[in-house]
Amino acid sequence: MTEPQQSIGLRVSRYRPETDDAPGWQEYDVPLRDEWTVLDALNHVKNEVDPTLSFRWSCRMGICGSCGMNVDGEPRLTCGTFLVDHLPGPVRVEPLANFHVARDLVIDMTDFMEKLPRVKPWIIRDEEMSVDDGEYLQTPEELDAYKQFSMCINCMLCYAACPVYGLDPDFIGPAAIALAERYDLDSRDHGARERLDVLIEHEGVWGCTFVGECTKVCPKHVDPAGAIQRYKLKAAKESVKAVLLPRGAR
Repeated sequence: MTEPQQSIGLRVSRYRPETDDAPGWQEYDVPLRDEWTVLDALNHVKNEVDPTLSFRWSCRMGICGSCGMNVDGEPRLTCGTFLVDHLPGPVRVEPLANFHVARDLVIDMTDFMEKLPRVKPWIIRDEEMSVDDGEYLQTPEELDAYKQFSMCINCMLCYAACPVYGLDPDFIGPAAIALAERYDLDSRDHGARERLDVLIEHEGVWGCTFVGECTKVCPKHVDPAGAIQRYKLKAAKESVKAVLLPRGAR
């Protein structure tokens, strides 16, 4: 009778910019437990084997989005990726693709953080109500209109999966566009035109070739690919209006 597998290998990408010219691989052997995720295994390595290993994590509950990495070539949240689903191993763990690597499994998110404000992901009002006027109330139906797109946790899995972003770093990217759509659909917001002016450009929605991998890897089912196609429709309508209608009637 074959003995059950007691451990599993991790093949981890290592990169220390102060000493390394390029990333390399390091092998670790970790206990195989049914309830252990890849993040649990990395924490075991960090705490018990090699304290020099660097990676990000926070909540361990699929909420913060900080533990995203490539696991066996797929962008995943490591806190929700179980070792037993990658038997017999070794499990290959790398930083998310399409980003500069700061150290080991840690990516530099500066590019995204600079692009995100361009779509103004906050509520824009033509005129603010005073506190005395009360709250901005919404019906359940108005909430449902944008709820799906509000679930984005900025985990960057969609950017790692996006071949367009990998080839054209000027592309503003799926998460930013999905968050723009979230606020466009909010009944309290009046900023749709300002966001469209940004996203109608080539580095906005038109850069997307609709591969759809961003939606496939999203752990929160946000559907950024759907948001991009909706924006393309808005942009096309605006282009037709610009041709057919006089300026004052647009």
